[in-house]
Amino acid sequence: MKTQNKLKILAAGDIHGDSKLAKKLAEKAKKENVDFVVIAGDITGVLDTKNLIKPFKDEKLKVLLLHGNHEDFATTDFLAKLYNIKNIDGYSLKYKNVGIFGAGGAIGFNATEKDIFETLKKGDKYLKDVGKKIMITHMHPAGSKSEFSGFAGSRGIRRAIKEFNPDILIHSHIHEGEGIEGKIGKTRVINVGRKGKIIEL
Repeated sequence: MKTQNKLKILAAGDIHGDSKLAKKLAEKAKKENVDFVVIAGDITGVLDTKNLIKPFKDEKLKVLLLHGNHEDFATTDFLAKLYNIKNIDGYSLKYKNVGIFGAGGAIGFNATEKDIFETLKKGDKYLKDVGKKIMITHMHPAGSKSEFSGFAGSRGIRRAIKEFNPDILIHSHIHEGEGIEGKIGKTRVINVGRKGKIIEL
């Protein structure tokens, strides 16, 4: 049951072309009566985009997505236009006094620290009058718990946390860190993983 005036989302990442997983996530989102579904990158498999967004649209769910390191901006933008959903990379939206903004890609694959920070800055620019903020990235920030994996996090994302003060950062990328949660300053940092996580704000 959704609390009145709270934003409720199902956030997941690293679907990697698994259409059965996409269907399960869509069913979970419908059952939980979420406001939005957030897909935090690595949506596709080997250039496979079939039936990864359709299950969510079949359930009449609103979807926000961005690219990971297994696809580029053009692929997610194509999916966004095809299914009339929102690519949040470099963009923002406001809903129930919550601002949502994001940046896709991963350092060492298809983004630089400057790219990621500037993309987040661009999205945050339009969120000056919101009560709370959710930042979405594919990659984890430097100094986050997901660094236990041995993969260094992004300094650009950490800088964005410090400068833009989101209440929550949603990311994926480090599969073995699924569900792990920590804090950087006052920001909750959540690795949502493949199974997805219900978040209310």
